[in-house]
Amino acid sequence: MREFKRTDRVADQLQKELAVLIQREVKDPRLGMVTVSGVEVSRDLGYADVHVTLLGEQEPERIKENLAVLKRAAGFLRSQIARRIKLRHVPELRFHYDESVVRGQRLSSLIDEAVASDRDLNDEAADDDASDGGSERD
Repeated sequence: MREFKRTDRVADQLQKELAVLIQREVKDPRLGMVTVSGVEVSRDLGYADVHVTLLGEQEPERIKENLAVLKRAAGFLRSQIARRIKLRHVPELRFHYDESVVRGQRLSSLIDEAVASDRDLNDEAADDDASDGGSERD
């Protein structure tokens, strides 16, 4: 069984704290419903890449605006984290938009469409077989 590295533990703790801080402490009205989907911390704990998703926001302009708000709030968030987590050095926060949720929704809808299309083709084929079978008997 693999031992957890310190960077993994720090990343998990940062993710929890940032999720609460962004939701409760960042008071910018331009900020939408932000979810922290993951945090990756560098080996030396100097940087933390924070991956966020935005509920209902797929427009590139809104995504850029939300990332700019988070970037502007990074210093405040970092100082709040320093108060909550005992670290010798709090990592610099870098925010990135996580497209995996949007990509997953798109793939799921494509799969649903393919299944529905396949079902329709099978239903049509069954109807054709039933109508052909009925005419041969007469």
